[in-house]
Amino acid sequence: MNVLIVLTSHDELGDTGEKTGFWLEEFASPYYQFKDAGATVTLASPKGGQPPLDPKSHEPDYQTDATRRFDNDTAAQADLANTAKLADMKQEDFDAVFYPGGHGPLWDLYDDKDSIALIESFIGAGKQVASVCHAPAVLLKAKNADGEPLVKGKRVTGFTNGEEEAVGLTNVVPYLLEDQLISLGATYQKGEDWHPLLVEDGLLITGQNPGSSEIVAQALIKAIS
Repeated sequence: MNVLIVLTSHDELGDTGEKTGFWLEEFASPYYQFKDAGATVTLASPKGGQPPLDPKSHEPDYQTDATRRFDNDTAAQADLANTAKLADMKQEDFDAVFYPGGHGPLWDLYDDKDSIALIESFIGAGKQVASVCHAPAVLLKAKNADGEPLVKGKRVTGFTNGEEEAVGLTNVVPYLLEDQLISLGATYQKGEDWHPLLVEDGLLITGQNPGSSEIVAQALIKAIS
C-alpha cells in the first residue's frame, strides 16, 4: 500500500493574528494507522518542507496516544519536516490519498490547482480519497467526469456549523464547510458535535471532526487492502 498524505501550508487564522495549520491528532493517528498496516507513507504540502502545526492542537487537552507517540518519534518528525511539494505528486504512484484537517485547508487546499487535479485524477482512476474534519474542503472545487461538483449527490461529512461555533471561529473562517458542501448538492451528514462520524460513499471517505480521524484511516486501509 502506498498512501499519500497531503497537509496544508497555510498558517494564518484569518485576520486574528493567531496561527493555524494542520491538527496534530488528525495527522498522527492516520499516519500511524497506515504505517502499522505496512503502508508506505509519503507526505506532501503545497509549499513542501515543514507544514504549519496548529499550536492549539499541541495543548495538553488534545493529546492522544498517537500524538504522544509522534512527540517521541524523531523519524516521523523528520518525515514531517521534509514534505514533498504537492505539485510533484502523481496519482499513479499511490493507492489512495488522505487529507488531515485543521483550519489551514480552508484557505489554501480548497482551491489549490495541484490538489484539485490530484483529487480528480484519483477519482478518475477509481482510487480512494479520504479527508477528515475541515479537510473535506479540498473537495469543494473538484469536479466529476461530467464537470459537475464532485460532491454533488454524494454522502459526505465534515466539521459542523455547531462545532465551528463552539470553537468561536464562525466569523473568522472564510466559509462554513457544512454550508458549502450542502450548497454544492452534497448529501451532508452529521452526528452529535464532537462525536466520531465516518461517512463512505464510493471513492469518498470523510470524517466529521478530529475524533473521527482514526476510523477514517481504518476505513481507508480496509478499502485498499
